[in-house]
Formats: sequence, C-alpha cells, structure tokens
Amino acid sequence: MWAIEGDRVSNRLDIYRKPIWSKISGKVLELGPGYAQSLQLLQHTTLKDGSEAVDPAVIKSYTVIEPNTFFYGGLQKNAETNGFRVSYDTLSYPEGASITTMASGDENPPFMIVKGSLDDPNNIPQAVLDEAPYDSIVTSFSLCTAKDLEASLANIFKLLRPGGTFYFIEHVRHPAHGDPMVVEDNGVNAYVWSKIQDLLNPLWKIFTHGCYLNRRTNETIANMSCWKSVDYKTVRTNMDIEAKLLPLSFGKAIKPLN
Repeated sequence: MWAIEGDRVSNRLDIYRKPIWSKISGKVLELGPGYAQSLQLLQHTTLKDGSEAVDPAVIKSYTVIEPNTFFYGGLQKNAETNGFRVSYDTLSYPEGASITTMASGDENPPFMIVKGSLDDPNNIPQAVLDEAPYDSIVTSFSLCTAKDLEASLANIFKLLRPGGTFYFIEHVRHPAHGDPMVVEDNGVNAYVWSKIQDLLNPLWKIFTHGCYLNRRTNETIANMSCWKSVDYKTVRTNMDIEAKLLPLSFGKAIKPLN
C-alpha cells in the first residue's frame, strides 16, 4: 500500500500529523516509518548555507525499526535530505554494511535503520534495546500491521523513559456515531462504513501485507492502565472511498514518572 500510495496518504495525514510531530524531541524511536516522509515535519533549523535541516538541539538521535527492506532506499534518502547522519544496524541487516551513506559531520543527529519489529517481546533487535530508553516513540500508520498489537504496545511502554511520550496517528475502525472522541464527522455514516470495513478486512489484509482495516488501535491504547494519561482525537474524512475506509485517530500517551 505504501509503495503505491505513500505520498498521497502521507499528504492527507500531514494536516493532522504536523502539530504532533513538531513536539517530538530527544532520543526518538519510530516504528514502521516506510519512506519516512514525515521527517520534514520535525523541528528544523536554518543552516549557514540557507538550507533547512532537523534541529540537533531538539532531536538528539533517531532510530527507526522497519521490517520491509523495500523502503530502505527512500528512507535513507529522506533522512539524509533532512540533515541526519544515517547508518544501518548490521546485526539485524548485514547488507547495510555495503550501503553507501552520505558523508556528514558529527553535528548531524544520528539516524539508525534497524530491521525488525516490536511484535515479539523476546526478540526486540539489540540495537533498539541499546539506545533505550527513548524520550519519544512514534507510530504513523504502522500499528495496523503489527502481528501482535498488545505486545507491540507493551514494548513501546517498556522502551520509553519515565515521563516519555508515545505519539501516534493510526487508521482505525469507525467509532460509533456520537463517540465523544470524534471531533470531525463530515457526514460519514459510521455504522455503514464500519460494517464495510469488517467485510473488506480479510481481503484487505492480503493485498496490504497484513494491514488490519478494522483494528481499534485508539481504544486499545486508551484502555491500557499503565499510562499516566492518554489524549487522542478521531476524524472521519470523506474526500474519497479510501478516506472513508480509513478514519484517523491521533494523539499521545505519557508514561508515568515512576
């Protein structure tokens, strides 16, 4: 799905994603970034040559864990375009040792590409563990493909520092009409479209590499008792059929200090 429609989907997300991504800071871990077009939404600074790059005073390091190597070329390009110093974790992805990365100085924040996922609590890539704990953990249209959503969320909580923030924007199953978390309804019939999601989900998963069309990711996050607080909103968009199939939930969850 991302390979075909990545730019179009990313552009639709950005109106909701930009206010969230501008708050990301410190040591960052992102799950399943695809091509990582959203890196341009991080806080940037103007360099001496007039170009824009991610602000190293805000972003100290950026680790991404991406299982699909198809995305690595575009992922590396977007990271370097935004001023990161890219490297590959050769333990999880030995082929990374032979990939040429753009020369950059120590002032550029490090950006590590790790192959894997957080689906299995007993098989988190060592490079991800070595960089933990993280100040910010980020997901964007990635938890829909998690083989074990609950395990992935538990690992996100585990890898965050006390007081750290989990930022997310995910497509979800349509909440019921009148759900207080829905801030934009746009006339979409929640009952009809939730039933369509349920009907299409088996076929959808086949053609989108395991993406769940009707996963209640927002509710699962909110129902976890471990968070200090969870704040999210849901919008139903009606631009086209795909938009109606993919209502968006976005927000943050904060880990307690102790």
